[in-house]
Amino acid sequence: MSQNLESAKNLLVFLGKSLLSVLEALLFHIISKPRKNVAGEIVLITGAGSGLGRLLALQFARLGAVLVLWDVNKESNEETRQLAGKAGATRVHAYTCDCSRREEVYKVADQVKKEVGDVSILINNAGIVTGRHFLDCPDDLMEKSFDVNFKAHLWMYKAFLPAMIANNHGHLVCISSSAGLIGVNGLSDYCASKFAALGFAESMFIETLAKKQWGIKTTIVCPFFIKTGMFEGCTTKCPTLLPILDPEYAVRKIIDAILQEQLYLYMPKFLYFIVFLKSILPIKTGILIANYLGVFHMTEGFIGQKKKT
Repeated sequence: MSQNLESAKNLLVFLGKSLLSVLEALLFHIISKPRKNVAGEIVLITGAGSGLGRLLALQFARLGAVLVLWDVNKESNEETRQLAGKAGATRVHAYTCDCSRREEVYKVADQVKKEVGDVSILINNAGIVTGRHFLDCPDDLMEKSFDVNFKAHLWMYKAFLPAMIANNHGHLVCISSSAGLIGVNGLSDYCASKFAALGFAESMFIETLAKKQWGIKTTIVCPFFIKTGMFEGCTTKCPTLLPILDPEYAVRKIIDAILQEQLYLYMPKFLYFIVFLKSILPIKTGILIANYLGVFHMTEGFIGQKKKT
């Protein structure tokens, strides 16, 4: 009898908390969630030398954060450092690092800890794309995709998460992709690496919850193609539903998601609906929708940044 009462009590508590969580979500959908202050926070951005990484650095500079910029290209990273200073950052530190190399990550991470301090916001942004069909892609390029787009996240977490746990304060940001939600023709290695990055970030979020590490926040970002040059030549058949994103718009949305401690950010919003449909529709219907949206052919004109330059 007492066991039945306890079960009933647990069920009522669960239902009550679930209702409150739904109401809270609806409220913050109508009224923007308060944004946290990141002035003085040490923000590390990988791939800061160009594209999304550079724009994120400039936005955090305007918010008063201490910036730690990592990129494999020393010259472009130095340009970002100078631009961040002009944008208002008082402390900007640039480090040359190939995030795909574990030993290099650990070595430069130790430098950061000694010279700057404990990183409190970690943005895993560095990424590469081959843009080749699976059988046309050399093994070393596929391995490089995984090393940069996924494995680097493992080494970065290993290097900086312990201090966040010790301080009970930190924010882990994974820049994944819409290609980490849905497979795309011509991006097999890229999709696989982005699926892996998303799965890792999500599992680490669950791990921090299970360990009651409430001070550690997670944000997982899955954007469609962004006009940074990385996916030069890729197209969209339905720009109203799946627009190629303006970089400044994408960065504003990412910054808002971080400041509001939002777990998932899909851009455009139509991706939320696509992911929902993927889980409930018959496969033939899903293929018809994908064909209508031009998913099978959007990478056929891929040029990419390296080929372009």
